[in-house]
Amino acid sequence: MIVSAKEMLQKAQEGHYAVGQFNINNLEWTKAVLLTAEELKSPVILGVSAGAGKYMTGFKTVAAMVRAMDEELGITVPVAIHLDHGTYDACYKCIKAGFSSIMFDGSSLPFEENLAKTTELVNVAHNLGLSIEAEVGAIGGEEDGVVGMGECADPAECKTIADLGVDMLAAGIGNIHGVYPENWPGLSFPTLEAIKAKTGDMPLVLHGGTGIPDDQIKKAISMGVAKINVNTECQIVFTEATRAYIEAGKDKVGKGFDPRKVLAPGTEAIKAKVKEKMELFGSVGKA
Repeated sequence: MIVSAKEMLQKAQEGHYAVGQFNINNLEWTKAVLLTAEELKSPVILGVSAGAGKYMTGFKTVAAMVRAMDEELGITVPVAIHLDHGTYDACYKCIKAGFSSIMFDGSSLPFEENLAKTTELVNVAHNLGLSIEAEVGAIGGEEDGVVGMGECADPAECKTIADLGVDMLAAGIGNIHGVYPENWPGLSFPTLEAIKAKTGDMPLVLHGGTGIPDDQIKKAISMGVAKINVNTECQIVFTEATRAYIEAGKDKVGKGFDPRKVLAPGTEAIKAKVKEKMELFGSVGKA
C-alpha cells in the first residue's frame, strides 16, 4: 500500500518506536524489503538516492517498479517511496515520477536559501499529498557526492525549518553515512535533546543508521527519533553472502550461474538484516 510517510511517522512518534528507511538499489533489494515488511506487519520507507535512481535508469522506472511490485505481491502494510538526500531539481523529478515522499537536503546551502527552497517544496508536496523531509546540519561521510563532516545542527535553525510544516526533520547529531571510524565519539544526545525541545512533536530522522550501537539507537528513539535510515549494512551483508556463494563454487554446479540463484543468498541476507532492524526499531506489528 503506497502512502506518504506522514501518518506512519506520526504514529511512530506517538508510539515511541521508529520506522526504518531501507535504501533500494535494484529489484532484489526492493522485493526483499517489501516481503519482510509484509511478513512482520511493519510500515516501511523505501529510500532512493540520486545515484540509485540513475542506476535503475531513472526515478520513473523506480516508482513504476515499486508500485507494480507492491500490487503484484499483495503488500498490505504502509509503504512510502522516498527520495533520499534530494536536490531541488531531483525533488521535482520525483514528484513527477510518482514518489509518495521526498527529502530536500539543503544542508550544504546557506541557511536562508535552504529555508526558501524548503518553504516552496513543502507547499508543493503538501498540495499533492506527499510527505517531505528537510535537513539541518550536515550528516557525516559521503552519499552520492553529498559530503558532510558530521556537524551538529543548530537547534534554533531546526525550529525555523520545522515551523515550515515539514513532516520529518533530519538533524545532524554526529551521525555519519557509511562505516563509522573506530574513534567515532558517538551520537550527541545533548544536541538531540536541545533539538527536540525546540521542535516538539516533529518526527526526527537519524541518517547513517549503520554501525550505531543498539543502545544508542534505542536511546535516540526514546528521545524523539521516529525514522532511521539503513543502507550500508544491507550492502555489506548482500556482498558477503554473494561472495560466499561464488567462493563455495556453487555457481559451477548445475545451473548455479543463473543470476536468480547467484543473487538469492544476498537477497536472503538483506531480509535477515531488515528483520533485525525492524525488531530493534520497534516497528514490528505496527502496520
